[in-house]
Amino acid sequence: MTKRLLPLSLLTLVFLLPGCAGSKHHAPGQPQPKAAPALSKNVITPDESLAAKVLSVNLVGRFVVLNFPTGRMPRLEQHLFLYRNGLKTAEVKIVGPIQDTNIVADILSGEAQAGDTVSDQ
Repeated sequence: MTKRLLPLSLLTLVFLLPGCAGSKHHAPGQPQPKAAPALSKNVITPDESLAAKVLSVNLVGRFVVLNFPTGRMPRLEQHLFLYRNGLKTAEVKIVGPIQDTNIVADILSGEAQAGDTVSDQ
């Protein structure tokens, strides 16, 4: 009879020991383990910068016609910068007139070409 109980006892221990090892009880008065710190929440802010393209350049009159996305027009007298291949090439000042999503700007310094990108930064 003891020969039968030995395998049964071992089998019972095999199933009970992992369950006991997995639960960790803390005695009263002992400090609780620190919880993992909460992940910081990233704040996402929309890009409010202006971006446009140079549609055409009038070298004699030293002005450009800029095309902005719908609803993102600059204000009159605002200074903007023209970039070509990531390099700043000119500074312009918005003078108007405005037609749909196009607006005229005077070239203050540098040189402009059709296709240059426009930014307020």
